[in-house]
Amino acid sequence: MKDDLSRLKKKVEDCRKCKLWKTRNKPVFGEGSDNAKIMLIGLGPGYHENLGGRPFVGAAGKLLTELLTLAGRQREDVYITNIMKCYLPNNRPTEKQIKACTPYLNEQVELIKPTIIMPLGNIANRYIFNKFQLPLAPIGKLHGKILSISTLLSQATIIPMYHPAAALRNPRLKDIIKIDWKQMAQALNNE
Repeated sequence: MKDDLSRLKKKVEDCRKCKLWKTRNKPVFGEGSDNAKIMLIGLGPGYHENLGGRPFVGAAGKLLTELLTLAGRQREDVYITNIMKCYLPNNRPTEKQIKACTPYLNEQVELIKPTIIMPLGNIANRYIFNKFQLPLAPIGKLHGKILSISTLLSQATIIPMYHPAAALRNPRLKDIIKIDWKQMAQALNNE
């Protein structure tokens, strides 16, 4: 599996499907255990992630590490990736850019085979909910819900969550987000 992920990472590094390759310093493929049962999916790399080529290393990443600790997990226990693999200067991908990049995410999911998928934020939630044909609602109504899905090949749990950056923009959400992650501890620790 490591070879398959390495091959896929090389494809991401060579990708020119949209113009975002021109704005990136380093593509941000993902990191964590290649046999993780839990996969976290954010929107895309920010400034700090673009510099280092690693997901969630800026202020939102520090909060994510704290939230994982609340849920009884460490970063090394999970796989962290994004919808978009290249830096988003305005943090708003177009549908065309999402369509160009999501085959890489889909292959990551197929290779890692997580049993829990946690989309972080509206765009990641929308993509995952559409992919698995779940009824979509605003993140304010979905956060912290535990949803089961079945495909021909597997079963998984989807747990939509607020993106950690939401708490940085709106400090009133921080307590809600922390409560969600504390409540997730039992679901996550069953994996």
